[in-house]
Amino acid sequence: MFRTRSATARPGLPPLWGIAGKAGYVLCCIVSATVLLVSGWAHYAYQNLAALGQSHALVSGPSIGEQNILLMGLESRTYWNGQVLPNDILNALHAGSRQGVLYENVGGNTTNTLILIHIPAGGGKAVGISIPRDDYVTFPQAYDNQSAGKIDQAYGLALAAKESQLETANRSGLTDSIAFQGNEAGRSAAIATVQQVTGMHIDHFAEVNLWGFYEMAKVLGGVNVCMNKPVWPPDPNSGFYAKRAGYQHLSPKMALAFVRQRDGLTNGDLDRTHRQQAFIDSVLHQIRGQGVLTDLGRINSMLSTASQYVITDAGWDLADFATQMQSLTPGHIVFRTAPIVGYGKVGTEDVNEISVPQIQQFVHENFFPAPAAAKKPAGKTATPKADPAATTVDVYNGGNTPHLASDVANALVQAGYKASSLGNAPAKQATTQVLYGSGVAGSADALASAFGVTAQPSSALPAGTVKLVLGVAATTVPSLGSGSGSGSGSGAAAGSSSSASSTPTPSAQPSNNANGGAVHAVNGIPCVD
Repeated sequence: MFRTRSATARPGLPPLWGIAGKAGYVLCCIVSATVLLVSGWAHYAYQNLAALGQSHALVSGPSIGEQNILLMGLESRTYWNGQVLPNDILNALHAGSRQGVLYENVGGNTTNTLILIHIPAGGGKAVGISIPRDDYVTFPQAYDNQSAGKIDQAYGLALAAKESQLETANRSGLTDSIAFQGNEAGRSAAIATVQQVTGMHIDHFAEVNLWGFYEMAKVLGGVNVCMNKPVWPPDPNSGFYAKRAGYQHLSPKMALAFVRQRDGLTNGDLDRTHRQQAFIDSVLHQIRGQGVLTDLGRINSMLSTASQYVITDAGWDLADFATQMQSLTPGHIVFRTAPIVGYGKVGTEDVNEISVPQIQQFVHENFFPAPAAAKKPAGKTATPKADPAATTVDVYNGGNTPHLASDVANALVQAGYKASSLGNAPAKQATTQVLYGSGVAGSADALASAFGVTAQPSSALPAGTVKLVLGVAATTVPSLGSGSGSGSGSGAAAGSSSSASSTPTPSAQPSNNANGGAVHAVNGIPCVD
């Protein structure tokens, strides 16, 4: 397991060593605000942009055109060299548990957040796929003598192994140089593991930290968020609270607490992923709406902060990259969450069970969507509409969620369908199936859309009948009234739209199930739990 780094003070570190912390959300803010949005000012800030690229953990791809970018951040509450953060910083950020004057539980350099972003060639929407940190994977190679584990462990295991090797060889203890090489090994391992799981080559990466998030939020003057429901009393671990639902402004300190909270959320870390995705949308919307991009002073302030806390690959020319990001707005980047199969345990640890082929197909379909079908010539029959009153639905549970078939059947009746047969499927299946007999293609398509799958005709079914077999990825009842609800079957739920107002009415979270769905608002800030 992870080796605890020494807490011995090492004063005089250069600013770029920064502070390593709970980080993916930090990175989201800084990368989105400074890399994706500084296009107009890149020529003023070239030196600050160049200061970010100091890692050789991968061979960089192109900086212009189609590319895949991995955003990642560390769980550690230490400096890059292993020194534990001062108590005043940990107190201010509500990070760690206090015992006397020392902070325990400093973390093991796990990648708390992994988001793979695809930038398409020639414009178009960028797509970000969040990879849940508890996904249980087989590593590309054994790291620190461990061949499998949670995906977030690859970084820390490789780091510990490299540092131990170098310390043994040099007999000098943990030096700054050894710590840097350890982090480089960790980055390489995390990148290789994500590539293996997603099937996608990674061209660039950016890594950020806890304290940097706080500093960036101060540059922005805090952030705006939208809550589906109040959070009160305050969460004891993150310190986050919201006494009311709706749109509200968070101070920098509370913004950090917002993206750190996982306890008390229905789906824990997966719901925290919703918040991270929503936070990026919020930052993009806020920066565009507040004229930050026309304020050279604030741009330079953001870049200066980023230069202290963000690390990228050395071959990524961010000035060139920024020139193609001028059109990136909240409406031009969407987020998805990679699907899981279910929950499990390895020893005493809770893990997400996954299907690598399913994830790779999911990522490929989102990064490279099939072209829209050509419009039908005039005179052709239009796609049939759903007719619930004329549709009988048989529901079978082929997943792991108890009573889900009966819950879905009740929702179907409420939506106007006729529920007939009900029970368990003879075997488990990964994805939901929707089969239909003649005369109900429209209803079948509507139900399939609600579960994020495609309906298939079946000559074995009577006319007017739909057979719905729930897969293991289906864990909750989607909206069935319009046939376009959450994507429980695949994790590819459609996003919702909302916009801020002085009298907020929160929109429903696009998907509130184990997989988590897209969190996105076209012209505003999405509401989350």
